[in-house]
Amino acid sequence: MTTSRVRDDVREKYAAAATAALDGACCAPTAPQVIGAALYTDLGPGTVPDTALLASLGCGNPTAVADLRAGEVVLDLGSGGGLDVILSARRVGPTGRAYGVDALPEMLELARQNAAEAGVDNVEFLEGDLEELPLPDASVDVVISNCVINLSEDKPAVFAEIARVLRPGGRVGVSDVVAEDHLDAAERARRGSYADCVAGALSAAEYRDLLHAAGFGGVEVRFTHEVADGMHGAIVRARR
Repeated sequence: MTTSRVRDDVREKYAAAATAALDGACCAPTAPQVIGAALYTDLGPGTVPDTALLASLGCGNPTAVADLRAGEVVLDLGSGGGLDVILSARRVGPTGRAYGVDALPEMLELARQNAAEAGVDNVEFLEGDLEELPLPDASVDVVISNCVINLSEDKPAVFAEIARVLRPGGRVGVSDVVAEDHLDAAERARRGSYADCVAGALSAAEYRDLLHAAGFGGVEVRFTHEVADGMHGAIVRARR
């Protein structure tokens, strides 16, 4: 599949999900035990708008592992319907700030609507690509993401951008789909498409190597649940 076709397929899938949510005909995932809002086990009724939960297509809950603290600045890569930005904004409190970056205008519209409904105002949603983040150098304390880095076709650029925007001592706490090391790229592609967060997944060793190459230390990749044969939802942590 060509690069332009991959990008188009990814954009088409997630734009459709956002449009469905905006229209009130939402878009819950087909495998809710491994992808989606069911992974947010700590949320009670009414914690966030229903459309933020229903539009969640992630493979984990990064806000539960990022150890967010009051006053911090958080950046969510591929912020989608805004669920993780809303949760982050509440955790960092009024002295902190939560940014979300997404490439799709449909998702940005949905996220802004959900944030307004949730009543959080220490948030900002920006249009941009993971490979060229619209934030200045050393401007955030924590970078989170939920099943989005695997969608990028230039992951070294993503990790370089994460390193650029993090302050010294800043940290990464993301959820992503990660392959077992014995699966090569062709084997991953046979298990699912790029848009389904499978074909573009890194192996655990590749994840560690790329983060180290971008200047990160303390890299941890921990599998949490299987999403396909040899493919797992995983928690990835690192420090700048």
